Amino acid sequence: MIKQVGPTIIQPKHKASCDCGAVELELSLPNGIENPRRCDCSICRRKGAIVASVPPYGIRIVKGEDVLTLYQFNTLTAKHYFCSVCGVYTHHQRRSNPQQYGYNVGCLEGVNPYDLEQVPTNDGVNHPADRNSP
Repeated sequence: MIKQVGPTIIQPKHKASCDCGAVELELSLPNGIENPRRCDCSICRRKGAIVASVPPYGIRIVKGEDVLTLYQFNTLTAKHYFCSVCGVYTHHQRRSNPQQYGYNVGCLEGVNPYDLEQVPTNDGVNHPADRNSP
């Protein structure tokens, strides 16, 4: 629920964390989880997470920035972050839209991603950035 206090709109904040609690994120999700999806690129197939996205101002590392590990591959555009203590993927800067961050829906406090219905899978194997221009 969005609350208005005077001229300021306060958007709901949601806590997300890795399994061991070393990494904690704060997400602004004024409309809840939007556009949840899976991807079939090499890393996403292996991590198996359901993700959704937020703009850069919609995610904040509250705790554990020092224990986050960065992983990049292929074009080095996307930046995937994992907790170096428990290994859980928490978030990434998106390759298809570097102006957004994807977050692991399974890291949201009180949310079971398997309760979401009809989560589509994006074709990350045939990513547009990998295609040669005609």
